Amino acid sequence: MGETTVTTLEEGREQAAPRSVTDAPEQGRLHRLRAPRRPRVWFEILLIAVSYWTYSLIRNAVPEQKAQALTNADWIWSVEHHLGIAVEQTINHAVNSVTWLIVGMNYYYATLHFVVTLGVLVWLYRSHPGRYAATRLVLFATTAVALVGYYFYPLAPPRLMTGEHFIDTVVVHQTWGSMASGDLKNMSNQYAAMPSMHIGWSLWCGLTIFALASVPWVRVLGLLYPALTLVVIVATANHFWLDAVGGMLCLAFGYAVARLWYGSMPYALPRQVTVGDGGPMMAPVKA
Repeated sequence: MGETTVTTLEEGREQAAPRSVTDAPEQGRLHRLRAPRRPRVWFEILLIAVSYWTYSLIRNAVPEQKAQALTNADWIWSVEHHLGIAVEQTINHAVNSVTWLIVGMNYYYATLHFVVTLGVLVWLYRSHPGRYAATRLVLFATTAVALVGYYFYPLAPPRLMTGEHFIDTVVVHQTWGSMASGDLKNMSNQYAAMPSMHIGWSLWCGLTIFALASVPWVRVLGLLYPALTLVVIVATANHFWLDAVGGMLCLAFGYAVARLWYGSMPYALPRQVTVGDGGPMMAPVKA
């Protein structure tokens, strides 16, 4: 009887023994890392600048495997013919025949890729600070995984294919355009067309605007932006349709990373955070 009582008490003490004292601090640190906090403007500017510099450095450091890139382009082109979606050349020639339209698309391709993306980041920073870090993580993760595609799957854009008669619209119309053409072509890896970050970034912008903007016509413009970008990248012979699919898959990966880290989709997080970094978040505010 006495031995049974002692044994039971000892088992009870073992079951009630507290977990390691290091568990709570580790969980607390992880919670603080995941908690949305008010972004600092100096840190964000530095982060974006360093990240884009690193992205450009790595992308352009990938060996320009011309032979393999052209082989892959031929394969992509044949797959699209098999699927019945190989209309890039028709679009390229049709739009090129309207000078003002193709010149506008050349400038669109060269500039909006950066301008709109930075504009959306600034808007998020100012109007949706609670969602900023998570949405920015989507963009960064999307871009990071794209580098894997550039390294393992070199791909020539349609305008560099031999024997397919695509028109390099930047060269023909002598516009200030992509660094992959003309005098600036040696500053950029011309064989990094898969995936298309013009699509990855523009779709990120479009979905963010559609999800968070409160004005209906602005939300519609948000959806039109990646759709128009898709037409532009094809009309200027810088990408195949399937490059756009690659960009979409990279963006899906970016959203998955943010969902796993924050436990929620970025747009479902509260709009505002308290002034103190890492402090409790305010109640959600309708966008």
